Amino acid sequence: MLLSPASTSASLPSGQSFWGKLKPKNKEGDLRQQAAQMSMTRQRLLTLVFGEQETLHLLPNSFNELEDLARGWAKPPPDAAFFLRVPVEYASLHAARLVAGLYIYLTGEDSYQIAIMGVQGLRVEIVSDAPPPPDVPAPPPPPPVLEMPATLSLELAPGQTVALDVSVVSDELDMARMDDGTVVDGQFWGKLDLVHQGDNHKLDFTGTKLPPGEEYSTDVMFDSRVINRLAIAAKPPVAKCQLSVICPAVQYCDIMLQTSTYWRLSMTWPPLDPVDGDSNRVKFFCRGHPGGALEHFESETVTTALYYEAIPDAGMIEPGSFIAPRNGFAMPFRDFLIHMKNVLDQLGLSIHARTNFINNNIAAWSVHRNIAYRFLSPAKIAAAIDITVAANPCVFTRLFLIWRGLNDDELGNFAGAGEKEANVYNWREIIGWSEDMKDPSLLRILETSIMEVT
Repeated sequence: MLLSPASTSASLPSGQSFWGKLKPKNKEGDLRQQAAQMSMTRQRLLTLVFGEQETLHLLPNSFNELEDLARGWAKPPPDAAFFLRVPVEYASLHAARLVAGLYIYLTGEDSYQIAIMGVQGLRVEIVSDAPPPPDVPAPPPPPPVLEMPATLSLELAPGQTVALDVSVVSDELDMARMDDGTVVDGQFWGKLDLVHQGDNHKLDFTGTKLPPGEEYSTDVMFDSRVINRLAIAAKPPVAKCQLSVICPAVQYCDIMLQTSTYWRLSMTWPPLDPVDGDSNRVKFFCRGHPGGALEHFESETVTTALYYEAIPDAGMIEPGSFIAPRNGFAMPFRDFLIHMKNVLDQLGLSIHARTNFINNNIAAWSVHRNIAYRFLSPAKIAAAIDITVAANPCVFTRLFLIWRGLNDDELGNFAGAGEKEANVYNWREIIGWSEDMKDPSLLRILETSIMEVT
């Protein structure tokens, strides 16, 4: 017979807690250490009892794991009383000697560790006013769906549509199951790329499934792994640029930015309007100070650098050719951070400049196991984003880093272009480094740009 919480507490002698007179003799750390040592010798079993139902599991190491296991099996309603107790004859001798009553009530880590000390198995009874679980074995999970037929509808031209019957194949991802194990069934939603390589034509598809009878909406839950792939595929590459002006004295200067027809400026800070309605041209009118401060008169803003973003035409981006073993280097993420610090030091950046550069981008780098990178030459940078400064003489240093994340298989393609080869490469020659950047009597422009290609 199940006891209600009221009758359970009434059966205890006055002044005792739910687990009787049981008091820990050791600190919690000692209890965990002793329990861990005993658990390493042999596997210990747990028998959970709820009403007339029993189930067998490995003995958990902590009270929280035990409670989660018991609740997961019994599945009590949220408002139901729920207690765990151990009959004294199944508990350790240490615990049995300290308890006045028939049960040890488990209320926390101390009581649980003392109850399991020295025992090879434990019997825990669930006391709850919830109904016991049905004595029906759970149905086996459906087999993973790694291949399925699909029909793709392609619009080749306005009013001209063809349907393709294909097979959708996954190496490891169960296409019928979400991250939390929920089995879904219905229509696919995703992204389809038609790739032409000479006479070879292939379809690349990534996506997830909608429940039957539902159309796509923002309320639909998607497999996070698939959505991450879609987000990466849909995210356009963006060049994030920062320009600093180092003046020998207080000086006015006009700085004009102009992009080619294959690029467009998406934003600037301080905010600017296009020059003469040309969206590819903007102009900063500033006053620079020797300490590095820039006064922007139009927005009445004082800053240490000008910021702008430029987006290239997606059709001209091919990650495999932009960064390849013939023009770049690759290495694991952790090695890349130290290596990049050393490269920026060789390229003449101050401690402040290179620290800001790494700190501002480390979050994007850290999501990849490996990084491939290269710096662009001044001619390639100017062909995309040209800078004009109304001051003479003026010395430019423009660093434009492009990079992409690699998996371990892709890293193998850079066997002859790794960290060892990168450490001896002369990036100063590639970027056109000039010793005049060290001359405090000259007006110097330092631009640092970074773009991820995916």
